Amino acid sequence: MVAVLLPTLAGCGSDDQRERRHDHLAATADGLSGTLTVAAAASLTDAFGEIEHAFETAHPGVDVQLTFDGSSKLATAIIEGAPIDLFASADEANMTKVADEGLTSGSPSVFATNVLQIVVPQGNPLGITGLEDLTDPDLTLSLCGAEVPCGKYAARAFEAAGLAVPPAGDQENVKGVLTQVQLGEADAGIVYLTDVLAADGVEGIDLAPDEQVVATYPASVLADASNPEAAAAFLAFLTGDEAQPILEDLGFGPP
Repeated sequence: MVAVLLPTLAGCGSDDQRERRHDHLAATADGLSGTLTVAAAASLTDAFGEIEHAFETAHPGVDVQLTFDGSSKLATAIIEGAPIDLFASADEANMTKVADEGLTSGSPSVFATNVLQIVVPQGNPLGITGLEDLTDPDLTLSLCGAEVPCGKYAARAFEAAGLAVPPAGDQENVKGVLTQVQLGEADAGIVYLTDVLAADGVEGIDLAPDEQVVATYPASVLADASNPEAAAAFLAFLTGDEAQPILEDLGFGPP
C-alpha cells in the first residue's frame, strides 16, 4: 500500500510545493543552492541579465541577485563591507583596489573585452566624425567621471589623439552618459560599443584605430562571500560555452 500511495501523494500539493521539491533535488544534484549576490559594472546590465537566466537554468537551486553601478562605486562599497559574493568590474584598476584590501579569493578571471564609441542621437545631426569634433566649445559633451572606468578609458583615448579632455558632464556610470544623449541633454558622449548596440534612438561612431582603447573585464569571487561555491561556479560559467556566446552576441570581445 505504501508503495502505491507515495507516488500519489507526490503528485498532490500546490505548484509552489512541487517547485520547491524540484529546486531542492536540483540543488542536491549539483551541490549548489541559496542566494548568489553579484555586483557588476553598469555596462554589463543586459549581458548579465541573460547570463543570470542561463546560470539559474543550469543550477536551479541558486537564486542570482544582481546589482549594477560604476565599477569604482561598487569597489568602494565592497571595501566598506557590502555583502557581495562576486565582483565583475569594467577595468582591472578597480579590481586591483579590492584585491589590495585582501577582499578577493584567488586570482580574478578576465571574461570579456569591450571598445569605445562616440554616441550621438540617431541621424548624427551635428555630423560628428571623431574625437576632435568633441572639443568644440559649443558642443555639450557627456563623459563618465574620471574615477569611473568609462571616464578613464575616454581620457586615454583623448590622450592618444593628442587632445585635452574637454569639459563634460561627470556621470557616475556609462548608463548615465547614454541616457543624457538619449534625452537630448548632451550632443554626444563616449560609451562602450555594447551600450550603443543595446540602445534606442542613438548611433555610434568608431574611434580611429590609433585612438581606440580596449576595456578589460575581470571578475572575482570575494573573500567574504556568503556563498563561495555558487560564486566560483558563476565565475567559471562566465568563461564557459554558455555565457561567452551571450557576451559575443551583445558586442563584447573575447577575454
